[in-house]
Formats: sequence, structure tokens, C-alpha cells
Amino acid sequence: MNIDFAGQTVLIAGAARGIGRGIVEGFAARGANVFAGDRLGGEMAGLPAHQTELDLLDKAQVRAWIAQSEAVSGRSPDVLVYVAGGVLGQSATPLEDVDEATWRAVLDVNLTGAFLSAQAVTPGMKRTGKGRIVFIASGAGLRTSLTGIQAYASAKAGEIGLARQLGQELGPFGITVNAVAPGFQRTSPDYERQWQSYSAERQDGMIANTARRRPGTPQDIAHAVMFLASDYADFITGQVLSVTGSP
Repeated sequence: MNIDFAGQTVLIAGAARGIGRGIVEGFAARGANVFAGDRLGGEMAGLPAHQTELDLLDKAQVRAWIAQSEAVSGRSPDVLVYVAGGVLGQSATPLEDVDEATWRAVLDVNLTGAFLSAQAVTPGMKRTGKGRIVFIASGAGLRTSLTGIQAYASAKAGEIGLARQLGQELGPFGITVNAVAPGFQRTSPDYERQWQSYSAERQDGMIANTARRRPGTPQDIAHAVMFLASDYADFITGQVLSVTGSP
């Protein structure tokens, strides 16, 4: 199977670190004209992409980013991958002690940002009659979260539900919408802190309980995303692909 994106315009929302960076590199290596957006502008240095620092929760900034990609590439976006999210430095807190601002912040960056980005690229994809949207969700959206953070588990479940609903809505326009659900990866300071909070025995146990007996990598996720963004996945929409190294 030869997956190629030569000449295509690919937007990666949340591109600076870990999984997002791996996805940018994967598409660029296969010929895509990649546009990378992230609020962490300084951390995008070295990416093989057009780089834009922006707030993915600001509708005007997101739409300006899309317009910029169209002006530079001369075409509407072919692929959108929404990677941004995470726990924003939060830690597990008893339900009765969770404040509304914390709940909304985690929900917004994971779910509202995905909605705004998909909303912004849809008109162009409808004009061309084809498009691919992929959300990076989490295993936390399919079961309980290792983080113990209620908002994170809820947001990731919502992201999977959004992919399912948009897949149904946008399919008649030639647009597929899917989600990839990674397992735990040490791809940001928050997740590294979580990993370091575990005992050596628990760390070893997490690897031992993975069928592939190794931790996942950003490249594992990038490969799944590129498959869903390719012509080989034209008849797949509204689905979630679990990429955890286990059944």
C-alpha cells in the first residue's frame, strides 16, 4: 500500500509536540503541503510546515488560519487533523471539588476546538466535494481515564461522538470524519508527570499488559491518521480507530 499526499493541503491543529509533531512529519514526508497551527508557536521550530501561532478556541483566528492556507496553497484544505487537547496541567480531583472553570477549560480545548476547526474547513471541502477530518481522541473516551479527570474523559467521549455525527452529516458531500484513540503516551509535560507519578512496578506492568509489549509512539498514531486520510479509507466514516498495541 502506497499512501501519498502529493499536492494536498493538510492542516494539523495542535502540531507543536508529540503526536501532533509526528503527524506533521508523516504527511510532509509523503508530499503534503502542511499547515501547522498551535498556541505554542515557539515549539513548532523545525517542523516541515507553514507555521502559525493561534488560539484554536478563537473562531476568528481559526478561520483566518484556514483562509491563509487557501491563499498560500491555492486550494481548499484536503485534510484536517485536530490533535490539540490534554488536561491543561490538571490532576485528579474529587467530583465535589471540581470547579466550573477547570471543567470548561479541559472540555473546550479537547472538544470545542475540534468542533470549531471542523466547522471552519467544511465549506471549502464541500466546494471540492471531498475532504478528510480526523480527530485525535483517546482511549479515555472509550472507557475510564487513567488521569482520573472527569472533564478529560467526557471531552474525549464527546470528540468520538462528534466524529460519528459529522461523519453522518458530511458523508453525502464526500467528506469523511473519523477519530483515532491512542493509548497512553509520554508526549507532553502533563503526561510525563503522570508517568513519573507511577511506581516502577506500575510502569513495567503497563508495558507488560500491552499486547505488543512496547509503548506507543507518535509515529504509530500518524500512520493510523494517514490511512484514514487516504483514498484507501474512502468508505470509512464516523468510526473510532483504537491504536493502543492491544485488542
